[in-house]
Amino acid sequence: MKSVLDRFLHYVSFDTQSAEEAGCVPSTPGQLLLAEELCRELRGMGAADVSLDEHGYVTATIPATAEKPAPVLGLIAHMDTSPALSGAGIRPQIVRVADGDVCLNRELDIWLRREEFPFLKELCGQDLVVTDGTTLLGADDKAGIAEILTMAEYFLSHPEIPHGKIRIGFTPDEEIGRGADFFPVAAFGADAAYTVDGGALGELEYDNFNAATARLTIRGASIHPGSARGKIKNALLIGMEFQSLLPAFENPAYTEGYEGFYHLDQMKGMVEEATLTYLIRDHDREKFEQKKEFFAAACEFLNRKYGPGTALADIRDSYYNMKEKIEPFYFLIDLAMKAMRETGVEPAVTPIRGGTDGARLSYMGLPCPNLCTGGYNYHGRYECIPVAAMEKTVEILKRIAVRFSELTPAGDR
Repeated sequence: MKSVLDRFLHYVSFDTQSAEEAGCVPSTPGQLLLAEELCRELRGMGAADVSLDEHGYVTATIPATAEKPAPVLGLIAHMDTSPALSGAGIRPQIVRVADGDVCLNRELDIWLRREEFPFLKELCGQDLVVTDGTTLLGADDKAGIAEILTMAEYFLSHPEIPHGKIRIGFTPDEEIGRGADFFPVAAFGADAAYTVDGGALGELEYDNFNAATARLTIRGASIHPGSARGKIKNALLIGMEFQSLLPAFENPAYTEGYEGFYHLDQMKGMVEEATLTYLIRDHDREKFEQKKEFFAAACEFLNRKYGPGTALADIRDSYYNMKEKIEPFYFLIDLAMKAMRETGVEPAVTPIRGGTDGARLSYMGLPCPNLCTGGYNYHGRYECIPVAAMEKTVEILKRIAVRFSELTPAGDR
């Protein structure tokens, strides 16, 4: 059997960054290459119903071995990596965590420093997969894929272990909010599912942000600066003014837990026209709606000040808090916590300061809380994951599958 580490190191060799500007799903060809590889692997280990559709969604079945009928469990992870940093030419390295800082790249003087990343103290003596500091690692979410497939191969190699039918799904474009766009919920046929897309070992999440993307377009007027008095309208400066209208401390740098924010994610342009793209987030639906209203009101203020049509706000909801959809199926949380404790992991139910495919899938009729993968510092050059955490997550998935098969087909609700 292939180890979870070997699988993970193989998957990160595929460049699967998603691209928001693309008009297709999947948004990048590398995702299809990984999808084809995963299908070959699933068929090779003996999985049933292995399928790759035109949008890059991979689905497969681990047939039931339990004698009594059981509900169908789904396990889902995504194939793309964040556009926030390059995912090409990833050079992973395995380092043993000692008492000091962890060097990623001595030549470029890039380090994981304990002062900045205190979780390193808890990992002393463990093997840690890191980057060379020039790319992200891809544990989000290739660690989830590796963990699911390692669990799958175990069950397929041990048919004597009773479990119900397990459906596996790998999605494209989760990082740009399109992971559930074409997910075949009905054909997938799971009664409930978990995304394996979380962070540190033990994390269990079902309370995520309500999310919107807001694009502000500002139309200025370019005049030679030597004769610009009373005529020029600098779109860049107006964009800076717009940012100053937003609450200063409702910013990711000052928020945590259940606190929402406005996040300026991109800004580009010239005097004639500029665009600012924001992520608007809040766990509370009422506060979320208020944030969107405030954003639109700030836009209208600029139009009153500089003239109609100066600023245009396009605000689009991305996903909603899955909490209200998961609470009627709280047995999924109880079951996962029991599975964690049975493997020696203390569960930590925490709010997701982000979202997963599971949020949208829960609103599409498939209740889908989120499980840990074991990693840290996603979406950046300091991304890392302990080998032991990946191995332990595989054990958690095994226990969840066995416990799920002990439920009645209608669910133990």
